[in-house]
Amino acid sequence: MGRVPVSAGNVVRFPGLPVEDLEERTLEEMLAGWRNQQLARNLGFATIAARERLVRAFGVSVAEYPWRWSAAMVDEWLGDQRSVRGLKQSTIRAKSLGLRQFCAYLIDPGYGWPEECWARFGTHPVQVCHEWNTAVHVQAADSAPELRPFTMVELQDFFDAADALVVRARLSGRKGWAPAFRDATLFKTAYAWGLRRREVRLLDVADFGSNPHAPEFGRRGVLYVRHGKAMKGSPPKRRSVLSVFEWAGECLDEWVREVRSTLAPERRGVLWPTERNAAVNDSRVNAQFSLVRNEVGLGPGLTFHSLRRSYVTHLIEAGFDPRFVQDQVGHEHASTTAIYTAVSSDFRTRSLRASLDRLAAQISVPDPTGSPS
Repeated sequence: MGRVPVSAGNVVRFPGLPVEDLEERTLEEMLAGWRNQQLARNLGFATIAARERLVRAFGVSVAEYPWRWSAAMVDEWLGDQRSVRGLKQSTIRAKSLGLRQFCAYLIDPGYGWPEECWARFGTHPVQVCHEWNTAVHVQAADSAPELRPFTMVELQDFFDAADALVVRARLSGRKGWAPAFRDATLFKTAYAWGLRRREVRLLDVADFGSNPHAPEFGRRGVLYVRHGKAMKGSPPKRRSVLSVFEWAGECLDEWVREVRSTLAPERRGVLWPTERNAAVNDSRVNAQFSLVRNEVGLGPGLTFHSLRRSYVTHLIEAGFDPRFVQDQVGHEHASTTAIYTAVSSDFRTRSLRASLDRLAAQISVPDPTGSPS
């Protein structure tokens, strides 16, 4: 059992540790205090744990404790992360931001660490991440340029391949046909309602309802998303998504009525259960997506999130109002939806041809007055 921290002034202390462990004890006290600060800000447990792992990894890499860190250490570490390990620019920026936040906590006089470190070690922590050694987030989106939405043909091929895996497993007599059916339906659901991976993975059977303004969708007229992307310090953001594809409800009904109960009959709420009655996890979803993508022969530029990108793109191409699409996918700003919108070259070509034809028709119309145009 770990030692319980107690506060002494503004510094969190762990009683009972021997004096020779003073440096390790101080590090643990710092991390415990920072953890409390982040909990008070209502940050997620996963976010806090990831930041703590980052701080520990940096300390191990430079073989120094935080009160002896320097900006040169950060430069060397981040340079190695980028040039040797080949990490993306967004990842490098996230690492530097995490270190900056930890150092900001340490040098804040309200928490007493500068004085405490000076008394213990004759030195004090400093801010090691400055504007001249950290990347500034100036782009609206810095995702990999090869990431893109599906074309309509690619999407149909992808869904057909996912269904083919189900048929192949069923004909071979393998019990894996039900999980394959689940995954194929999950992919279609993610596209049909423009969902993120977490949003679709954590759906419950009861998250659907009827839309009185669109009775043709029956009880699948609206989807209530309970696990939307949260703002910092806030719980998951909820939203309602109106159904636009009738075929999606039919696919869901087939899954719920005919297959889901055979996979996990004891689990009533979770829409995508495993044989252990738990919700399917991210690793399974990612692995199955890659398997289907490779079956079709598509490249790595198509990821699970491409289903959401495709939803936005295809609705815009179909003539839906951009504000409607923005509300459907839960974007706070229209500019974010615009980033997701990758209108296909075929659509742009058709739009250009239609505009040129209209312009040519206007020019060719004779002036009824007979005067030159």
